[in-house]
Amino acid sequence: MTKNARTNDKPVKKQKAGLFDIRYMIAGLIGVYGVILVLLGLFNASDEELARGDGININLWAGIGMLVAAAVFGIWARLRPVVVPVEKD
Repeated sequence: MTKNARTNDKPVKKQKAGLFDIRYMIAGLIGVYGVILVLLGLFNASDEELARGDGININLWAGIGMLVAAAVFGIWARLRPVVVPVEKD
């Protein structure tokens, strides 16, 4: 039988990381950039920019992809939260 020297065999309380989970921060940043790119793709797509993208609205599609990635990160963090042990003095 192994003993955990750190907890002295006492039950350890666990707590979720919550908003301090890095996946929420990543989702937020990717989401903000995604929204900016979608807005640029919808309202600022000139013929010159479309010609540079070979006829594809790159800003719009990249923004949609980033919004999907942000949603995946947020769902992942919500469904599988990081659980950290709480140490009491």
